[in-house]
Amino acid sequence: MKERTQLDNSIQGVREIEQTLEDSVGMIELGEEEGEQAIVDEAEATLGKLGVLVARKQLESLLSGEADGNDAYLQVNAGAGGTESQDWAEMITRMYARWAEQRGYKVHLMEKSNGEEAGIKSATFKVEGHQAYGWMKSENGVHRLVRISPYDSSARRHTSFASVAVSPVIDDSIDIEIEDKDIRVDTYRSSGAGGQHVNTTDSAVRITHIPTGVVAACQNQRSQHQNRDQAMEMLKGKLYELELQKREEAQAEAHGEKSDIGWGHQIRSYVLHPYQMVKDLRTGHETTNSAAVLDGDLDGFLEASLAHKLTGDGDNSTK
Repeated sequence: MKERTQLDNSIQGVREIEQTLEDSVGMIELGEEEGEQAIVDEAEATLGKLGVLVARKQLESLLSGEADGNDAYLQVNAGAGGTESQDWAEMITRMYARWAEQRGYKVHLMEKSNGEEAGIKSATFKVEGHQAYGWMKSENGVHRLVRISPYDSSARRHTSFASVAVSPVIDDSIDIEIEDKDIRVDTYRSSGAGGQHVNTTDSAVRITHIPTGVVAACQNQRSQHQNRDQAMEMLKGKLYELELQKREEAQAEAHGEKSDIGWGHQIRSYVLHPYQMVKDLRTGHETTNSAAVLDGDLDGFLEASLAHKLTGDGDNSTK
């Protein structure tokens, strides 16, 4: 039923585009026949907006990877730098939460570690929505912020870093096997809100996959058993994402290409001082409206990154 609904929505979207195109062409012909330039201008403006929508739908149709239609896990980790980087990590989590809400996605907090003074050391969210992973998968990497620090009494400029890791929520159509001997399970006390039971028992769970060093943690459920299930599901998604990266790196190497896949490289720079600029270092896509980006206006960057990944062509336009 879920797949049927998604297909129905896709078909309906195409039919609406076709109808808008037909109506607009008809209005232009009518306006030209009757000499009504205002009608022609309005129809041409509608066609311009339709062109943008069609380009977006074309990108969405290319999200055909095995897990592209799945929900996603989003993990943000503050880099070195204490309060500065921890505040930046919290700003990033808000940016993605705002983007998800604007698209009608649901966001659930899975695990969070607060900073000593402000911000967060790390946080993991589950983003639920059609093609959430397909859209977010290109956000893996290091995000750099340059600004005048609100925590520096001398008002000096600081550079902060935070890493973002995105992995798919694995459903029954993808089989990931994890042997018990390959994992280590640690329990600890939850640090966030959640009531007396959550805060006084070792209900939070951290699972480490020993062969790869991949870690998944969950603390948002009341029971240790529930948190373990959630953490295991998250671990499967991370291992699947790791395998995808290995495949892409192997393909790039076979074609003699330089690969920058993975979360260890810097992908985007956010400059708030001495000028306003957000620039993606992979595609060249940039905008001077940094406030809008930090408030969730990420579609231009996601679309440019997807087009770059699928076609090999960057987007060097300035928004």
